[in-house]
Amino acid sequence: MEAYYYQQMDRQRREVYHAMKTGFTALRGSFPVPRLDGQVLSEVFFQLRLDCPEIFYVTGFSYRYAPGAASVELQPDYLFDKGKIREHQQAMAARRDKLLRPALNLSPWEKERYVHDFICRNVRYDKLKKPYSHEIIGPLGQGVGVCEGIAKAVKLLCDGLGLWCVIAVSDAAPEEGIKYRHAWNILRLEGQHYHLDATFDNSLSTPDLVRMDYVNLDDRRLLRDHRPPMYPVPPCTDGKRSYYQEQKLSFTKLEEVANRARQAVRKKKPLVFHWRGGHLTREVLGELFPVLREAAEARGLHAAVSVNWPQAVLCVRFLQQGPQEELVSEEANEGELL
Repeated sequence: MEAYYYQQMDRQRREVYHAMKTGFTALRGSFPVPRLDGQVLSEVFFQLRLDCPEIFYVTGFSYRYAPGAASVELQPDYLFDKGKIREHQQAMAARRDKLLRPALNLSPWEKERYVHDFICRNVRYDKLKKPYSHEIIGPLGQGVGVCEGIAKAVKLLCDGLGLWCVIAVSDAAPEEGIKYRHAWNILRLEGQHYHLDATFDNSLSTPDLVRMDYVNLDDRRLLRDHRPPMYPVPPCTDGKRSYYQEQKLSFTKLEEVANRARQAVRKKKPLVFHWRGGHLTREVLGELFPVLREAAEARGLHAAVSVNWPQAVLCVRFLQQGPQEELVSEEANEGELL
């Protein structure tokens, strides 16, 4: 697949990128790269690993150089010894191929959904933030990950399915209370670009319900609870293909909500929907909640509502017993240190 960040680089950075990729792939203990400022070398290293999530075994590097030299000797920090790296490479390739086999003949939209749902059903967030959780071996090998590892796993799987996919990264902002960087993906589907944040949906999902709040968002929707990407990425301007709009679960009228709530109660299923009838405020929620409660009470049930405020998504469960709280605010995962 296209090496997106490589395409954005000038000639000098591309030379460093190529030298790093060649040396890492060959598992060399040290190798020369063109001499650039240390900060630039670090940035190229970071972007290389966004383009190439299969290089999961290098966590950093040191370097040394002689005065006046045109190159530096780069010494990678490998996560494992060479033998172990090769074992993990074989295991990751086999795991990827096995996962992708059932999805090879799906449509592009179905492939995206397949990858998203795999993450939400099979990966749990690693609160300890182990080194491998930042790489594909966390989500694909251990079933755990943080946003960086999850975004890399999504890219690896999308690449394998022929879907154009890049990793977007936003920076920390301590002054705004955002301690860590965050990573997610941008996909190109039918010529348009869309944001996909499997980490955020993973944090909202439960064993019986995969959430789709962050599938195919445009820039406007995404930036309600994300910081802008650190590096230039394609603009995502199509605001009409988000999951809930595609599934006709994006409502503008109370009657629509009432009808869908009655259907969900009859089918004994939760109802998740997006509110598009103006800004979702507590006043609007005060109008929605009686409609949901009425649908539940008609069948002798109770409505329990959780709200993703930034994305205006409501999840309604219909319960036999009254919940401890009828209304809960949900907060999607805010990201981790990269």
